[in-house]
Amino acid sequence: MPELPEVEGVVRQIRPAALGKKIRDVYVSETIRLSKTNGKEAIIKRMEADRFIESLIGAQIVSVERRSKYIYFTLKTAGNEFLLVNHLGMSGAWFYVDQLLSIAEEKFRRHVHVVLTLSDGNLLAYSDIRRFGEMRVLKEEAEFPPLLLMAPEPFEKGALTHFLEMAESPKYKAKPIKEVIMDGQVISGCGNIYATEALFKMKIHPNRAAGRISRLRKIELFETIVAILLESIEAGGSTISDYRNVNGESGNMQNRFGMYGKKHCLTCGTATKTLKIGGRASVYCPTCQK
Repeated sequence: MPELPEVEGVVRQIRPAALGKKIRDVYVSETIRLSKTNGKEAIIKRMEADRFIESLIGAQIVSVERRSKYIYFTLKTAGNEFLLVNHLGMSGAWFYVDQLLSIAEEKFRRHVHVVLTLSDGNLLAYSDIRRFGEMRVLKEEAEFPPLLLMAPEPFEKGALTHFLEMAESPKYKAKPIKEVIMDGQVISGCGNIYATEALFKMKIHPNRAAGRISRLRKIELFETIVAILLESIEAGGSTISDYRNVNGESGNMQNRFGMYGKKHCLTCGTATKTLKIGGRASVYCPTCQK
């Protein structure tokens, strides 16, 4: 699943391509239309496909920002601003191309479900192989309350204080630290990949209760997470299977992993073990991580 660095990379490439342009036309795939008929609501949430199209046509793209793992398109039409909020899910990807055939990989071309034709004639195409991504047209964030519960951005002043307060609260202190740092209400944008890497760097067992880690170690862990997220942004994110940036390129952070996906610890050579924590497979070194 794309995490904060991957989404940040997408936003940084969409922004110069789309900013200030108007949406001239919108395409929604038949697959998504049928999902509406069957009551499954794939990708486009709480809005019929035709209404989604009608909402976007003629709108100008005022800004493109990232909030945690979400992409916020601020759009303006008839003087009124509103949001198109997108979560990439497991396999969502945006491509900025002159035609769909310009998307290099066939697996992405086959699963294009939303296409925005911009005023310069180019396309902003959303492909989602597994269709776990989401798009919502909102007048404001409050129309989708989970957005209001997200933790501060990890790079912002106050994010560390928020993390400590949450991790030491009755709700979280008995939970495994891996589950805590993957919770978007505690830290924004840190998922399974970067949580695994941070805990390995800190030599902390992923199943250790948050309340059994000293405040100093929690501060160091938070700082490690921030450093890893920034390193991954610089490396173009991680491509495990389906992540691509807007130009169809893979990230490079996976080449720097110390633990995620490893069969043996790169530090001591011990065979790694896997636990299920917070519904996700957690790889760790039984020798180094205590």
